[in-house]
Amino acid sequence: MVLDPTEHAPGLARRFLADCFRDLGIADDYVGRLVVTELVTNAYKHVGTGQIVVRIFEDERDGLVVVEVWDEGDGIPVVKDEDCDALDGRGLLLMAQLVHDWGTRPTNEGGKIVWAKFVR
Repeated sequence: MVLDPTEHAPGLARRFLADCFRDLGIADDYVGRLVVTELVTNAYKHVGTGQIVVRIFEDERDGLVVVEVWDEGDGIPVVKDEDCDALDGRGLLLMAQLVHDWGTRPTNEGGKIVWAKFVR
């Protein structure tokens, strides 16, 4: 799915994920929706230009479901230490606790892909 970096992008990504998870036979997609929302929101807020690409697929090597979000930004997301007084900045920390694995990788075209893997 290709998204414009607007306030509508996270909601469109959630609906796309719900459809993809349903096609993959995954009934409970709460964690997936939370993760795709976090990744797309980060791309929208911190990059804000170009397009955002969301891919969802099953990794044939390990059977895990992968959510990838590509954006044109070079900045790598960093999990911040827990700060009870902070007004934001907890999304990646929460996401990292809920998924099997996650990470980033640069692309040849520029930008990066942030990915997360889910147990089916």
